[in-house]
Amino acid sequence: MSDFHRVRRLPPYVFEQVNRLKAAARNAGADIVDLGMGNPDLPAPKHVIDKLVETAGKPRTDRYSASKGIAGLRRAQANYYERRFGVKLNPDTQVVVTLGSKEGFANMAQAITAPGDVVIVPNPSYPIHAFGFLMAGGVVRSVPADPTPDFFVALERAIQHSIPKPIAVVCCYPSNPTAKIASLDFYRDLVAFAKKHEIFVLSDLAYAEVYFDDNPPPSILQVPGANDVSVEFTSMSKTFSMAGWRIGFAVGNERLLAALARVKSYLDYGAYTPIQVAAAAALNGPDDCIKEMRAIYKRRRDVLVESFAAAGWEIPTPEATMFAWVPVPEKFRHLGSLEFSKLLIEKADVAVAPGIGFGEHGDDFVRLAIVENEQRIRQAARGIRRFFDTADETLHNVVQLKKPA
Repeated sequence: MSDFHRVRRLPPYVFEQVNRLKAAARNAGADIVDLGMGNPDLPAPKHVIDKLVETAGKPRTDRYSASKGIAGLRRAQANYYERRFGVKLNPDTQVVVTLGSKEGFANMAQAITAPGDVVIVPNPSYPIHAFGFLMAGGVVRSVPADPTPDFFVALERAIQHSIPKPIAVVCCYPSNPTAKIASLDFYRDLVAFAKKHEIFVLSDLAYAEVYFDDNPPPSILQVPGANDVSVEFTSMSKTFSMAGWRIGFAVGNERLLAALARVKSYLDYGAYTPIQVAAAAALNGPDDCIKEMRAIYKRRRDVLVESFAAAGWEIPTPEATMFAWVPVPEKFRHLGSLEFSKLLIEKADVAVAPGIGFGEHGDDFVRLAIVENEQRIRQAARGIRRFFDTADETLHNVVQLKKPA
């Protein structure tokens, strides 16, 4: 496969190396606590499942669906944006249903990227943010992931030194993987920057509802005039624990969404109609299930921070998302995040996501997903503590894993 042009542009998928090691350990009888993939373990809301069952199996709904999403679901997403953010959207021209936000990003990249186009992407960042554009023939320039003044310093530098001029900048807040939240003031500055330099903003808001401190993350579309330059991607995956259902949205700028819809019309017939009907029921229904989800993840977050600290590993407390972005302990930092992640499986029976998988600037970190219950998180902490307590005696044989000087 290495001979294929688009495949040559992709590095080895480091998460797969961890997954293979995890599978081998489980096959050998190990009880691995999996804090690696952000794969929700909570059930989808009952009223959503009931709507799916009610709608499935009928000739009318088992036929091909609409590529840009059925009208009822697009209206439901528009209504959600008005309730949650005070943002009015035209469901006919400003909402496209995607097969998850990941597919939305990848197809947007296909829609707007010409060979050699430059796109500015945070580093570290969720892999599709960069590789969607690389697969489309684009070139990626990196900026810091945190929403600080350094972000704009790097943006200015990218504008000045990129030939051709960048066509778009990606942002993701609450961030996967760093869990940082952006303020509305940050978005105001970003929209002003985009308008000044005539570039687009692609905002990933997949974790809009996973926050813990009564500080709901804003949408970039709350900024007056943001629709002129911005498209925002959201997802049902985390908010309603519907990851496998593959329903997401792209909303905002009509020109970009028309391009996305046209590309999608050649590639798919949309998600299965009963799934879209059920997704509309989720968006239109009560939000008790969302509040319950947040409470569960907050309890897990607190257990993670407390139990891992007791084990000797300080966890910065995330304000949002289902992740913690954690520095590799100093003793193991020379190994890099991938080799450290492998050691955690082998020595602690714990799986995490190596930070290098999110970009080279993530290599001093690992990402922990709170997708196991509180008892399992405490079990992971005990495994970590055993590993740390015995590391000096048991790791003398891995000196060859050190990075070359």
